[in-house]
Amino acid sequence: MVKAWGWLLGAAMMSIGVPALAEDEPRFCPTRPNLGGSSCTTEPGRVHFEISALDWQRDDQPDQREDRIVTADILTRVGIGKNTELQLDWVGYGRDRTRDKATALVDTATGTGDVTFAIRQHLAGQKGKPFSAGVQAFVTAPTGRYPIGAGSWSTGIIIPVQYELTEKLAIAVTGEADAAANQSGHGRHLAYNEITGLRYKFTDAVTATAEMSLERDDEPDQHETMALAALSAAWRPTKVLQFDILAATGLNAAAPHLRLVTGGAILF
Repeated sequence: MVKAWGWLLGAAMMSIGVPALAEDEPRFCPTRPNLGGSSCTTEPGRVHFEISALDWQRDDQPDQREDRIVTADILTRVGIGKNTELQLDWVGYGRDRTRDKATALVDTATGTGDVTFAIRQHLAGQKGKPFSAGVQAFVTAPTGRYPIGAGSWSTGIIIPVQYELTEKLAIAVTGEADAAANQSGHGRHLAYNEITGLRYKFTDAVTATAEMSLERDDEPDQHETMALAALSAAWRPTKVLQFDILAATGLNAAAPHLRLVTGGAILF
């Protein structure tokens, strides 16, 4: 609460022309809209929300076309230590529509998605330094049914690394390994990916990121390697509010054809 009042006082000082110290600015570092992860954590005593207003994905295969729409995907991040935060992610609503191209039969499923619990630890890097790294462990509870949810428990670990090449340009690499749920709802299998991105800061309020993702999914009945390319942009009209958009496309037959995501983030 003291930090919140301190920030409000600083904003008021800026509005009347009195310079506030840069150190008084809140630590606002949304992970979205990127595909990759982040090592940045929420400050203790503050709460950070990230929301997908619309997440639409189309997977167009030779035998069928699948369209999945997710809304109210809400990630809550709470700072519990100087470099540690807890996360709770819940998919509020999803709709999956699959059309068989041979028979024209349509199968539609709706419902809520899974709940994911995570802890993120910032390991290296500080303000003014180019290198940063962290680690995030998570577990997903099957509160939603397949295909909106995974249908079974899963867990994994994410390791994000970032290096600022210049004041405006940064490169980030995220590695992830999961004990992912099988589509049958019974058992788990290994899935892992690597995401490489370049972020460019046009201004303090506007940034854009280009990313490439390679994912290996060793599902028992069907081993797949998926390649994706994504472009995203974020706009921050204030120090604690962000609006963003992401567009991704599959680079091989196994990957979803197209994905569009809009939403934003806010810090309290």
